[in-house]
Amino acid sequence: MAWNVVYYRQANGRVPVDEFLAGCPVKVRARLLAVLDDVAEAPPPQFSGGGRWEAMHGAMRGYYEVRIQGPSREQFRLFCILENAEPEALERRGLAGPVIAVISGLRKPWMTRLRESDYRAVRRLGDKYLATTPRRVAE
Repeated sequence: MAWNVVYYRQANGRVPVDEFLAGCPVKVRARLLAVLDDVAEAPPPQFSGGGRWEAMHGAMRGYYEVRIQGPSREQFRLFCILENAEPEALERRGLAGPVIAVISGLRKPWMTRLRESDYRAVRRLGDKYLATTPRRVAE
């Protein structure tokens, strides 16, 4: 059974992922979305990431990352949370079935690390997503 891909929508109506994707080169955006589609169809527990879909560790445990390399080896990342529970629990959350909730995106130069403050910002958005019932997602 394929999973749905949803984008987190903030209380003010902004969708961080839409804003991130709008700033990505067209080919990078297409590849990021293609990986999400592939993962959703697999579905996630069976998807072999090949470096494009990875479980995160440490402070980012519980998140998954779509990884794409763009022009000049720039790195593009989408941060996701998986939601797969009993149908009643998903329904209470306003979800029609299991979802890959895309929370935010970041980019960085090749051979550099994201700052802890960048990860903290992603976790803050993820916490807000998980704290809202029904979930706020873009239509």
